[in-house]
Amino acid sequence: MSREFRQILRVAGTNVDGTKKLAYGLLHIKGVGPSYAVAIVRAAELRPESRLGDLSEGDVQKLEDVMKDPAKYGLPPRVFNRRKGLESGRDVHLIGADLALSIKTDVDFMTDIRSWKGIRHSLGLKVRGQRTRTTGRKGRAVGVAKKVVMEAARAAMAAEKKGTEEPKEEKK
Repeated sequence: MSREFRQILRVAGTNVDGTKKLAYGLLHIKGVGPSYAVAIVRAAELRPESRLGDLSEGDVQKLEDVMKDPAKYGLPPRVFNRRKGLESGRDVHLIGADLALSIKTDVDFMTDIRSWKGIRHSLGLKVRGQRTRTTGRKGRAVGVAKKVVMEAARAAMAAEKKGTEEPKEEKK
């Protein structure tokens, strides 16, 4: 039985470096953090000090199965990233494209119901109560540029005043 070492392998739709140890290599998958990675390796009953490139196809399938349905393997709900989801009401852990889609639908839902967070998302502002006076000025007029904008606005107001002044009719 000859197993050859794989430098790069595909786990849960993501290319992962085979030279890394199990828990650290799984961190490159979106939705898998440090504590969840260690929990997955323990639940799959694999040696944590082994390298990802040494795993057989069966071991990779078992890792993916544990990631997709961690409750079946006895992982506690506190390590899941989607507790009591809106659609199903169940505790699940989403990874990869499913996680990105879920986040997008959550933001769209907040925007549709016009909640405070949804409004902040739609305006492109900070959502969680951070400062906005001096930070987060992506592409907005700051400092000297503001002076130029104000001068242009004053010129536009002056031109508008000249154009709207009409002789007033006297009442008889």
